[in-house]
Parts: sequence; structure tokens; C-alpha cells
Amino acid sequence: MCSMEKIASCEICYIPIISKDYIEDVNKVIEIIKAYKLEYTVGILSTTIRGNKENIFSLIKEIYDKMDEVSSFTMDIKISNICGCSK
Repeated sequence: MCSMEKIASCEICYIPIISKDYIEDVNKVIEIIKAYKLEYTVGILSTTIRGNKENIFSLIKEIYDKMDEVSSFTMDIKISNICGCSK
């Protein structure tokens, strides 16, 4: 039986467009992700995150808000609700 906590899976691809140091910007995004208590896997082109859906939405907002102050960017985000209902 599933717990009441709704688990989601998310793939984020952060792409700096106008940046003084694009590698530093990507590393800042990874540090933001690490600060959340979510499962994550950093890949070559994107990062996959799994956990509480509310935390994932908060994470996406924090990435947007913090990186909006640093550079111009695009983020490709995919979210799934069919990844299972518990860790």
C-alpha cells in the first residue's frame, strides 16, 4: 500500500545562455539541488531528481529565482507522477 506522500520524478537540464562563467553557473545549480533532501543523479546533460513533489516544485522555483540574479538561462524540465509512491 502506498504512503500518503506523493513522490515525483523530475529531469532538469539547466542551460546558461548569457553567462560570465557557465561552468560555475551549472555548479551553483547542482549545489542548490544538493541542499534539498531529494534523491538525485547528476548526468552529462541533465540531472534526475526523485522525491516529494512539493519539494521538487520548491527546488525548481529556487533554482529559477537564484539563477535569475546571475545569468540568462533556459531550463528544460520534465516531471512524472508515475515513478512510484514511496522511496
